[in-house]
Amino acid sequence: MPVKKKVAKDTKSKAKTEKSKAKTEKSKAKTEKSKAKVNSVKIDAVEVVGSSPQPEAAAEKNIVCPDCGSTNLITDYKHGEVVCPACGLVLEDGLFDFGPEWRAFDEEQKSKRARTGGPVKFAKLNKGLTTEIDRYDRDIRGGAIQPERKAQLYRLRKWQRRSRMSDSVQRNLSIALPELDRMCAYLNIPNNIKEECAMWYRKAVNKGLVRGRSIESVVAAIIYLISRKHQLPKTLEELEEASGVKKKDIGRSYRFACRKLGLRMPVATPMDYVPRFASELGLSGETEAKAIEILQKAREKGVTSGRGPTGVAAAAIYLAGKITNDKQTQKGIAGRLAGVTEVTIRNRYEEIARELDIEL
Repeated sequence: MPVKKKVAKDTKSKAKTEKSKAKTEKSKAKTEKSKAKVNSVKIDAVEVVGSSPQPEAAAEKNIVCPDCGSTNLITDYKHGEVVCPACGLVLEDGLFDFGPEWRAFDEEQKSKRARTGGPVKFAKLNKGLTTEIDRYDRDIRGGAIQPERKAQLYRLRKWQRRSRMSDSVQRNLSIALPELDRMCAYLNIPNNIKEECAMWYRKAVNKGLVRGRSIESVVAAIIYLISRKHQLPKTLEELEEASGVKKKDIGRSYRFACRKLGLRMPVATPMDYVPRFASELGLSGETEAKAIEILQKAREKGVTSGRGPTGVAAAAIYLAGKITNDKQTQKGIAGRLAGVTEVTIRNRYEEIARELDIEL
């Protein structure tokens, strides 16, 4: 009996061994098959993404492969998929990128570029951050609002305007910012300069610098200051025409704003006026370049010192036009440029031609 039991046990153990071997072979075959599949997925992912696999994005979310338990996952940003490189399983598809549209390569860049929503617009009363009730009585689909709701929308708009003007600063800005927008449009001032003007005007209002002065004179003074800072100067005559305020008052507000806001008065040079004058007169690029060259030589010889920059710039343009056969008359230049007279052009022209030994 004991011998029979022993033989039965041996047979049973052999059967178990054979079964485990078969199972091992089967698992090996499955592993080889999955590896081949993973290789093809890896190649596809690398070709699509155009860079090395990036497992860290999936690792940040603590995603684990449910099939093999691997945490080393590949995120394919092009197709929006998360793939397991161990078994080839596609864990997620149709992913959305909720990150920012900018890139940062260090912590300093990240802190500077981080923001929420659109950029702040200082030229708008609410800085572009609040919701506007549109003045057109239309619904979200563009259809007309029912008559019984028009009165309600009118009251909502009225109370929205009133709620914004909670103090004197807001009331001042509600007048000044539209005036700034109008002047900048009249003078063809670009948006970036307009935004900076609005920012400095807000600072002036918060410090109480506008009290006792007209809003128009302070707005014109800040435009004059910031335009000169960006080497796109406007003359006091142009600002007087745009604002309706005397240039004497603009100059007084300009000096006061510079002193109280701690801004340094930038010096406008004749070369700053040449591009704008050449554009207004319709001159060629060759004439403009020649005028700048003449002014550089005149500055080296001290001819421009103590002279009005607009008159010197107009004289250099007149002289350059005669050299390049892009001729303009002194009367024509004086008539089309603000703040320049025919006599000034003639006097500055004679001085420059004499000092630079230019004979025409």
